[in-house]
Amino acid sequence: MSNLIRLGDHTTKIGSGQTPQGGYRAYTQSGIPLIRSQNVQMGSFSEDGLAFISQAIDESMASSRVLPGDVLLNITGASIGRVCVVPDGRCPANVNQHVCIIRCAETLHPEYVATLLSSPEFQKLIWDRQAGGTRQALTKQMIEDFELPCPPVDKQRQIAARLKTQLAELDAAMTVAQTQAQDIARIRSRVLQEVFAGLQDVPHKVLGDHATTTSGTTPSRGNKAYWSSADIPWVKTGEVAFAPITATEESVSRLALAECSLSLLPPKTVLVAMYGQGKTRGQSALLEVQATTNQACFAILPNDTWNPDFLYFWLMASYQDLRDLSEDRGGNQANLNGALLKALNVPAPDQDTQGRIVERVRAALAEVEAMQAASRQMLKDLEKLPQRILAQAFDS
Repeated sequence: MSNLIRLGDHTTKIGSGQTPQGGYRAYTQSGIPLIRSQNVQMGSFSEDGLAFISQAIDESMASSRVLPGDVLLNITGASIGRVCVVPDGRCPANVNQHVCIIRCAETLHPEYVATLLSSPEFQKLIWDRQAGGTRQALTKQMIEDFELPCPPVDKQRQIAARLKTQLAELDAAMTVAQTQAQDIARIRSRVLQEVFAGLQDVPHKVLGDHATTTSGTTPSRGNKAYWSSADIPWVKTGEVAFAPITATEESVSRLALAECSLSLLPPKTVLVAMYGQGKTRGQSALLEVQATTNQACFAILPNDTWNPDFLYFWLMASYQDLRDLSEDRGGNQANLNGALLKALNVPAPDQDTQGRIVERVRAALAEVEAMQAASRQMLKDLEKLPQRILAQAFDS
């Protein structure tokens, strides 16, 4: 970078705030805003989690009051380097000790400085110049010694305005891409529901009457012999996630299989997660290897009534119904169990019909997966663009 200036020579104030005496107990429901590190996002000010202090405490912390147009820089912790400009409508306000106020002199435009500090070059510099032991920190001297390119203020204003417009356009594009990704995710559910909605008139059979089912267990963690010889893949509910299972995070020994009431399940066994965190409950998967499971997995062994892929796809289409079924049980935890799953009334057309349905679903899901892959790549590319734009803008 050419025409570099020292930041401390072109500011009227560089300094952080303080925590009010009494800490969070001094916070009030309303009053003077106390800006903390969570309010300083990269390039924007966030109202989320804004704290307040009384007028009297604000007067005792007069040295850390902010003005409209001040540049705020996080100087400690995991959010170090996040930077924004104080909005016009957010004063009077104060900052705590984790936020540094950079008040520009007439030779520097605040938006230009904030945008420059958020660029990849300065973010790397900030992370490289941390002080302290285990806690990341920037000191006042470090910030004063930052070297910045300093074109005329009008030029700075133009650069900041152009970049603000470009980044706003990227934000809008990101929002559109995220909405598209959500829409694509819903398509899979609609495809499955449409396919199986046409099977209302075919014969239905009770799952437990026509298929062998089982579940597993968790061998004692205290017995190393059950785990030290990783012979057999062991499935946990977190791995039952609407995808074929070809490998697992953990395996158990053959001794565990013999002594711990575990069944060796063949490939094409269909699994259902009976309980688990978040969206796990009710998800299904198809085993592609011999494996065993923990106690939260319900296993449906291959049988003559249902094509394994057909059953897997039907369970996938029935995901919300399974979750609703477990919710209806009441109690503290909405879990599925073997009795509920064995009682499921599953469509059972002839094998040829099941095979045709499987091919139809596979083709439709392949198209959805292609759209999802393109959507994921688009989001990745968009996420990289802000830093690329900033890097190009300040590249000497």
